[in-house]
Amino acid sequence: MGRQADLEQFRARWTGHVPEIQDMKAKYAVLVPLVERPEGLSLLYEVRSERLGRQPGEVCFPGGKMEAGETPVECALRETWEELAVPPQAVEVVASLDLVTHQGGFVMYPILGIVDPKVSVVPSPAEVKEAFTVPVDWLLAHPPAVYTYDLAPQVGEDFPYERIGFPQGYRWRGGKATVPVYDWPGHPIWGLTGRITRRLLEDMG
Repeated sequence: MGRQADLEQFRARWTGHVPEIQDMKAKYAVLVPLVERPEGLSLLYEVRSERLGRQPGEVCFPGGKMEAGETPVECALRETWEELAVPPQAVEVVASLDLVTHQGGFVMYPILGIVDPKVSVVPSPAEVKEAFTVPVDWLLAHPPAVYTYDLAPQVGEDFPYERIGFPQGYRWRGGKATVPVYDWPGHPIWGLTGRITRRLLEDMG
């Protein structure tokens, strides 16, 4: 007879557990940087280097994959320093924004911060092609076009419908993904970056 489970095992395993999102293979954090510019309060974006293997040339916020033991704030500030040479002490962390889950199996933690306008932004050529700012007033005056696409289940032919009591098959639930697109001249802002931007500015107009 195999080993029997007991209550102490469950207490030892789960007491003090901090809930996370199931089945997420990776965690990322980005800084959502506000900075005062002559044209008004603006959001700071960057364009990923063409040298990068993943998503070259895309517009994004500074950020990256969280390292072991790192908090989202620590990751966002570290990545901003590495990518744009903005030191952590030059960023006032305001809030953790709503996290974003992705069907690709990762979760993203956006961190809202205010960047000291006296600090020079110097993109790292290895990771960043360029950095640019967009006035918040422009973003509010030009809301994004929002597109959607279906997330349709693709279930293999070997799925055991009979074993689970559904020999006729099962009506799997699909979903939809939204893609906001801001038409900033020369650098459209879209995808997850567009979603974070749109959520940040909701109820601000």
